[in-house]
Amino acid sequence: MPIRARIIGIDPGLRFTGFGIIEADGNRLRHVADGVIATDGAAAVAERLHTLDAALARLLATYAPDHAAVEETYVNRNATATLKLGYARGVALLAPARAGIAVAEYGAKTVKRAVVGTGAAEKDQVALMVRRLLPGAAITRADAADALAVAICHAHHLATASRVPAA
Repeated sequence: MPIRARIIGIDPGLRFTGFGIIEADGNRLRHVADGVIATDGAAAVAERLHTLDAALARLLATYAPDHAAVEETYVNRNATATLKLGYARGVALLAPARAGIAVAEYGAKTVKRAVVGTGAAEKDQVALMVRRLLPGAAITRADAADALAVAICHAHHLATASRVPAA
């Protein structure tokens, strides 16, 4: 049975968190909304996390997605930056879960493979394919394109799961 779902994709970051909302109807995808949640870089970390949580809660209430998908974080050389990114990711996982929405997690290579066909794709290739898969989407920020890619990845995984019988 073809899937029909509204999906929010989230690309977490403490300074900028991208979000993208799509609707999947079988193998057809439709852009609903996208954007970036920005926090004040001069504010305390707790305040920035509160801003992120409140903004995500508003998005979830406004768009009422059926599913959420969050990009997994990568570990970089700067441990402090990685830790702060982890804080933002925690909020990105918690907000939909608190709203009763199932949350899936995908690594960057999995997202790239689902959208472009290769896990080694560059960011601009991902953005180009997102625009092709979601005609009419006026994506202005890379974070939003990444979030839409996460949502598309989840839509593909849902579609595959709906075609594969349970063991």
